[in-house]
Amino acid sequence: MPKLKVGHISPTHEEDAAINAGMAADPDSRELDAAWFAKAKPASEVLPPDMYAALVAQRPRGRPKADETKVFTAIRLDADLLEAFKSTGKGWQTRINAALRQYLKDHPTAH
Repeated sequence: MPKLKVGHISPTHEEDAAINAGMAADPDSRELDAAWFAKAKPASEVLPPDMYAALVAQRPRGRPKADETKVFTAIRLDADLLEAFKSTGKGWQTRINAALRQYLKDHPTAH
């Protein structure tokens, strides 16, 4: 059995049977067999060149660079403080950043 990705949920046997029954009942849906694959052609041979180029264009990975990038650092925090921020969910590091920024605003002589 193939290794599943985290968060992947496989259909139950009943759901799988319902999916297969739906495909069998749809005249436009069929399982692709060896004969189909023997006649298949690469996309580069059947699509217009500009469309194929757009499909295979290399895009940068990850999120776009921010105008103002962050600096990675390691910091030691009290466990309860860290847990309090983490318990607020995704974006907790951004909220710590905002809290530190607010501290600097409230204490202008501290820096």
